[in-house]
Amino acid sequence: MMIDVQHVTWKRGPLTLLHDVSWRVNKGEHWALLGLNGSGKTTLLNMITGYLWPTEGSISVLGHEYGSVDLRELRKSIGWVSSSLQEKLHAADRTQYVVISGKHATIGLYDKLADEDLEQAMHWMQTLGCQHLWDREYRTCSQGEKQKLLIARALMANPQLLILDEPCNGLDLFSRERLLHSIRELTERADTPSLIYVTHHTEEILPVFRHSLLLRRGEVFGSGLTDDLMTPSVLSDFFEAPVVVDRHDERVYVRAAASQDQCSSSGGSQLNSVFGNR
Repeated sequence: MMIDVQHVTWKRGPLTLLHDVSWRVNKGEHWALLGLNGSGKTTLLNMITGYLWPTEGSISVLGHEYGSVDLRELRKSIGWVSSSLQEKLHAADRTQYVVISGKHATIGLYDKLADEDLEQAMHWMQTLGCQHLWDREYRTCSQGEKQKLLIARALMANPQLLILDEPCNGLDLFSRERLLHSIRELTERADTPSLIYVTHHTEEILPVFRHSLLLRRGEVFGSGLTDDLMTPSVLSDFFEAPVVVDRHDERVYVRAAASQDQCSSSGGSQLNSVFGNR
């Protein structure tokens, strides 16, 4: 079991930010975590990585129950790629040094480089299609290139679990597709860790993410096979507004329904009252 969250609730003063959340991820599974801003995604990630402690419930990650394991050691097996990390890195560092720093979980390098570290950095940069960035200053890279470097950086530590926290945030259409293509290729490797892809855009959920967790206002709205959840009726209920679902290349594109008729033709007629009550 990679992740086992059981009936977790987290309260902050009078606010309940997570309520009775249960989620299981088995070894070898790749999951999407879908939720709008403020749904509790980041809070849940902080729980999984041990930076927040549940008010109620239990959490086990990589077979270790929190409260009986050294979280500092466990975190070495969990990679978390977030765009917020970009602001903390040294802008003038060479790209390969940024990648290698992931092995030591440091900002910058302070130890003598080993040849095997350079070889491993090139290996992951090649895997993600960004080897052409070798020896460039980090600040000269585009947003999409930086995201690839951050993923390579996380992989340097050989994690068993890799969390991609809204990696396409801020990317243009073409940069997004290039990054998603690299992620798709990464999942085809035998040595790829279990991936958790966090987003609020359904079209970013690649077919390799066969399971999805839908989080809304701190509660689990749905959990299971992605194909079962990415339907007009389920998503209209989830977004609390009628939506039209289009499928292309095994990906789901959602748009707001322009009329009640569109929602009805897409299988969301039971939610017409939502549209009419506005």
